[in-house]
Amino acid sequence: MSIHPRGLDFLRDVDVCLTVELGRTQMKLKDVLSLGPESLVVLDRMTDELLDVLVNGKAIARGEVVSHNGRFGLRIVEIAGMEGDAAEDALSPALPDGEDTRP
Repeated sequence: MSIHPRGLDFLRDVDVCLTVELGRTQMKLKDVLSLGPESLVVLDRMTDELLDVLVNGKAIARGEVVSHNGRFGLRIVEIAGMEGDAAEDALSPALPDGEDTRP
């Protein structure tokens, strides 16, 4: 049995949860309870590292933070499972041309 590409069109309207992960850390509960304004939580990621993009908890891409009309956005840089030119061809710009600003 083969599935025709048009046979999966009904999945296009399924809602999924897209998450962009900035970083992680482990803390003791007592430290979490002591958090307040001006608290600093150090994450496991460097400022120049790409961020993980997850759909329903599964990593699908990596990207970088951009600013667009006063809001944060994410430019996809890598798609999971794709390498080289194939990944670049699959990427579409997240912002219209000429509106690429980094924070």
